[in-house]
Amino acid sequence: MLGKINVHKITLIALAIVINIVGSYIALVLHLPIYLDSMGTIMTAILLGPFYGLFPGVLSALVTGMTSDIYALYYMPVGIVLGIVTGLIFQRRNISNKLFIKAFCISIPASLISACITANVFGGITSSGSTMLVQLLAKTPLGLTLSCLIVQFFTDYFDRLLSLWLVFSVIKKLPDSLTNKLKN
Repeated sequence: MLGKINVHKITLIALAIVINIVGSYIALVLHLPIYLDSMGTIMTAILLGPFYGLFPGVLSALVTGMTSDIYALYYMPVGIVLGIVTGLIFQRRNISNKLFIKAFCISIPASLISACITANVFGGITSSGSTMLVQLLAKTPLGLTLSCLIVQFFTDYFDRLLSLWLVFSVIKKLPDSLTNKLKN
């Protein structure tokens, strides 16, 4: 449900964009095998639903792509799908149940899209720290596309699991007065 747009929702989306950008920058600079670029998207999708959940992914990909990591632009569809799927899975805001299963469910569609982009657009070589794993597996009988899918799924799963855990930790600390303002 969309609800009425208000200053609290706009502020949350802006904060989510900053969280995504800072997370992606940390992962890029440290060459981590996870991405850290979806915490804000996940938080927005859980608190505001699937429609609003797609905005942080799109806008942070635009900003990151134009400032520090051009690859982010190509992965914008992943942020869109992640925001929508996360918003749909957490529509009832039941954030405490089945964290591992929910991380798995939101990782599958994003991993499929990411793997296709990585294999077909970039030949398996991106700015991510997981690129080395893809290149190693690509030399096996698995081939490039399957190697991208395997590495992408595992890195996405652990990235989403960490993101969900951090987001849930934050959401549980939010005052009811704020979450009620976000619902309206």
